Amino acid sequence: MTPPELSVVVPVFNERDNIAPLVGEIVAALRGRVAFEIVYVDDHSRDDSLAVLQSLKPAVPELRVLHHVVQSGQSTAVRNGVKAARGAWIATLDGDGQNDPADIPKLLAARDAAPAEVKLFAGWRVDRKDSGSKRWASRWANRIRARMLRDDTPDTGCGIKLFEREVFLDLPYFDHMHRYLPALVQRAGWKTVSVPVAHRPRTAGVSKYNNLGRALVGIRDLRGVAWLITRSRRTAVEER
Repeated sequence: MTPPELSVVVPVFNERDNIAPLVGEIVAALRGRVAFEIVYVDDHSRDDSLAVLQSLKPAVPELRVLHHVVQSGQSTAVRNGVKAARGAWIATLDGDGQNDPADIPKLLAARDAAPAEVKLFAGWRVDRKDSGSKRWASRWANRIRARMLRDDTPDTGCGIKLFEREVFLDLPYFDHMHRYLPALVQRAGWKTVSVPVAHRPRTAGVSKYNNLGRALVGIRDLRGVAWLITRSRRTAVEER
């Protein structure tokens, strides 16, 4: 079987009401444009998200479903989805429906127009639809991160991204790494580009994060990523 060009990886935890609409939007955005698959990773949901996903498979042949036997978090779900993916390029979406799959072709067009050394195209939510407190917290987190990591990325928390699978799997893995992909990709010697994308309000389910918890974890992670950057060493390799 010829592998697809693109794998769309979507991590979910307790998102049963958002699954079918988002799968339908992914299919509408990509079918007929590019050979693709959809890899959903259910992070041991406590609702019937897994059953909803399985019920969609007969009507959506592009859909694959992975299931964590133990809840392991979003970064692990993304990584396991990428490891299982068959496409050379990966698009990620948050499972809450706030990312618009119609932006994936925009990211693909940006990739096709970019130099080969650009390996990550990060969504940039220019008109966020979150609560005021979440926008305020994100704005300050982005400023602190940008000052510490100098990753030249206005919005690393956006779930919609496009990147090369091989490059991603070569990055150091740790919990919450998905929030630092631009800095990690740049650390590996590649370039990144931010692309303006749509952002939508959540229409079902509840957020899995709170501002305080995200901030406490983020401080520790920022220090770790900054350390990784200072300890990186790259060199060209020749075979002779």
